[in-house]
Amino acid sequence: MSLLPEVRSALHNIATPAKRVRQQLPERVSKAIEAQENSSEILIKLIQITIFCLWGVLYFLSPKPETKMLLAGISPVPYVLSAYLILNIIGLIWAVKKGLPDWAVYINVVIDISMLMGLIWSFHIQYNQPPSFYLKSPTVMYVFIFIALRALRFQARFVIAAGIVAVAGWGVLTAYVVFSNPGDTMVTRDYVEYLTSNSVLIGAEVDKIISIVFVTGILALAISRARKLLIQAVSESTAAHDLSRFFDHSVAEQITSADHKVLSGEGVKRQAAILFTDIRNFTPTAMTLDASDVVCMLSQYQKRIVPIIQKHGGSIDKFIGDGIMASFGAVSDSDTYALDALRAADEIVAETDTWLNDPKLKLIAGSKVNLAVAAGPVIFGVLGGDERLEYTTIGDAVNLSAKLEKSNKEVGSRALTDQATLTQAQNQGYTKPRHAQSLTKEIESVGETLDLVILHKL
Repeated sequence: MSLLPEVRSALHNIATPAKRVRQQLPERVSKAIEAQENSSEILIKLIQITIFCLWGVLYFLSPKPETKMLLAGISPVPYVLSAYLILNIIGLIWAVKKGLPDWAVYINVVIDISMLMGLIWSFHIQYNQPPSFYLKSPTVMYVFIFIALRALRFQARFVIAAGIVAVAGWGVLTAYVVFSNPGDTMVTRDYVEYLTSNSVLIGAEVDKIISIVFVTGILALAISRARKLLIQAVSESTAAHDLSRFFDHSVAEQITSADHKVLSGEGVKRQAAILFTDIRNFTPTAMTLDASDVVCMLSQYQKRIVPIIQKHGGSIDKFIGDGIMASFGAVSDSDTYALDALRAADEIVAETDTWLNDPKLKLIAGSKVNLAVAAGPVIFGVLGGDERLEYTTIGDAVNLSAKLEKSNKEVGSRALTDQATLTQAQNQGYTKPRHAQSLTKEIESVGETLDLVILHKL
């Protein structure tokens, strides 16, 4: 009884047009599914062309009968295969350029099965035998390949269409054998006679039709259930891509690959480095510009800096107005967190020097962008309630990095760190800039005097 809901759901999915289903999904998900379906149709065409090649090889290697097709004096097989090849090449080009609409797929299904049935029908003429001869041809097994091919599109309706056409085709071939010569239907009930002669056993042909029906039904049911998973997978993949635009890609990956639902209060303690960037005197500058120009400038600023941070293994924690907070080694363990953070700081400084000739960024070029890096133990975890969660990084290194960034203006630096962070980075392979300077300074709100290092001066 527990299977009945699944069967009913599958039958409902089969009966619901794909277009209506796609209309119920977000447009970006519908387009992704449509692209997947079209790529599947291209694969189907390639397989069909492969089948043609196989048939062609088998035909040319097999011994040919002396008697050709009556009246016309020709063998029909090469012509049927050639026509099939041409149609599939046209279909492949169509699928690659524009994608096949549903009606074209249905026509293709009819052509596939009709071609197969026509090829089988021609055997009794090709080999000068009574019509019952073709009913024992093993070529009929290819009908299951054509039905299975339609499963690649993850739409049960095409599988069912192929099954219906196959049942109708084999039924017509069987009826032709029985009724083509009313004086001799060649029907027998003797199984041995059926196997050793050209006699027809109706039960055997019914068995073939039943097999086609059951294979079609099972595939349609399986595809209907698999399509749910396809839609879910595409939706989740699209959601993950969208998440990566709002979250750092490593955070988005952690969310989507988690073995369990992300819950508030989860956290882990790690050794990490925190990088803060900020644009000096940005607010006064922004007040003199149009709002659209300000947003455009900030967008370009972030587009230039974020890839550098990510290139060195950093994760964007948050955008704070004109500032960026990034962590190295907080989202996932790293043995080079301090090294990576300082190398990112060096590259950002070099990058901002190139903005002087950029009309969108020249107002904040060079020394206008200040940075600071501090390393130490941090806690990376999830905060918030049931409906609103946020990954965040907290700890002394976060506070110190923020305070050091504010100190750039006081000490006349563009990039600042403390001696402990520099030492840790050097142990990890970092080489400090030749113009780096050391100093001792009391940092406001930290409450102690620290040994600092100016990585880059104004």
